[in-house]
Amino acid sequence: MRSIVHCLIVNLPHRAWMHIYFMGVCGTAMGNAALMMREAGHDVSGADTGVYPPMSDQLRSGGIDVLEGWSAHRLETLAPDLVVVGNVISRGNPEVEWLLETNRIPYTSLPDLLGNEAIGKRPSVVVAGTHGKTTTSTLTAFLLESSGLNPGWLIGGVPLNLPTGACFGQPDMPFVIEGDEYDSAFFDKRSKFVHYRPRILALNNLEFDHGDIFRDLADILRSFSHVIRLVPRGGSIVYNGDDENLAKLLPVDWCQAYSVGIGEGCDLRIIDFAEDRKGASFVLRWRGTIWGKVKWDMSGLFNARNAAVAALSAGLVAKPDDPLCAIDLGLLSRFKGIKRRQEILLENEALTVIEDFGHHPTAIAGTLQSLRARYPDHRLTACFEPRSNTAATNVLESDFEKALGLADAVYLGPVHRAERYAEERRLNTNAMAARLNQQSVCSGAFKTNDDLVEELIHATRTKQDKPRCVVFFSNGAFGGVMPRYVDACCE
Repeated sequence: MRSIVHCLIVNLPHRAWMHIYFMGVCGTAMGNAALMMREAGHDVSGADTGVYPPMSDQLRSGGIDVLEGWSAHRLETLAPDLVVVGNVISRGNPEVEWLLETNRIPYTSLPDLLGNEAIGKRPSVVVAGTHGKTTTSTLTAFLLESSGLNPGWLIGGVPLNLPTGACFGQPDMPFVIEGDEYDSAFFDKRSKFVHYRPRILALNNLEFDHGDIFRDLADILRSFSHVIRLVPRGGSIVYNGDDENLAKLLPVDWCQAYSVGIGEGCDLRIIDFAEDRKGASFVLRWRGTIWGKVKWDMSGLFNARNAAVAALSAGLVAKPDDPLCAIDLGLLSRFKGIKRRQEILLENEALTVIEDFGHHPTAIAGTLQSLRARYPDHRLTACFEPRSNTAATNVLESDFEKALGLADAVYLGPVHRAERYAEERRLNTNAMAARLNQQSVCSGAFKTNDDLVEELIHATRTKQDKPRCVVFFSNGAFGGVMPRYVDACCE
């Protein structure tokens, strides 16, 4: 495994020196991209309103000047050669308004920067889909790296098997990147993935999400059809063959498309899946021939599918004519995952506490099904913070209710920044809790996260006839209650 420094600076292509300024530099993707540009030899600075660890510490230790807040005068004084505008930045920002008014400094979106500076002419593996992008892209990069190919990657999380979330790699080797369908910038409403020039396009699944920018499922299908059209004749698409929405788009007639799943018609089939407290196992069968058996610590059938998609994608970019020989499936037994994806925070005989990034009903349901298999004798408790732009609205309310109903008890936190949504559009956690109680799922809706954790601590300390497994679902910090709960349970 390469060291962090070697990973970022080995054999980088020569590029003209620039001073690059990142607006919104403390976001995971923006911060990792800033570090990549710094290690490539550029002078890098940036600003944000949420300057706090760990990203702020990583940036400063990487030699990047991190500034608090926005200032048009400061930006004019710095006079960078290029400004990268994060997709959370909007009109009204004083630095944006100065850029548009003066037209003195070129600006671009992060996806456009990555397409030009990180990918360029390299063969890219673009991992897209509603769920599993971070895990699948990490798996793909891990398999290529462990196979000695020196790839580059950009991952929107903290991988446990790779030295860093961002790596240039060798300039003639593959580059692995998450292909997010969210928009690129306030001035570019196309999905980020259209900038990434896919040689291999991996599609995990496709469901309605991001209700703040997509009208409906048809709107999302249209955006995914755009990136599918970008795959060249000599490239390949690897997709979830069990997904009915992807079946509306694939296969296509201009490149190879390989299906992955449990269905009999899939090119790469997952068979004999089993899971218990010790881990999970499954077999991969390629068009009737056994590729290999996998035993690993990762949970759920959804992660088995992520692994299958990653292995085939890595094989196709490494050795297109013989992908199965390019990747040793035995490497998967060493994969440790990503922080905040089914991460165990505490485990003893009486209590297991898990943090998960789940914020969509399908992802939550998959995790709860997996935990039920791993902890069949435990009382399964799900805590959910409605935080994302979709989860905070009632568009998927019945789906969230059905998914959370797989638990024995449900604790619903308040809708994050509820004032953003009209009451008739907002997720109604009180109604959800009432309906779940009618289904014999002990549930409560809380006005604050502090109230939630206090009640959870009390319930945990009450003598139970079985051990408890508690999982926190949030794409944010859940108000900081997770470490408080763990500390209280360790007293």
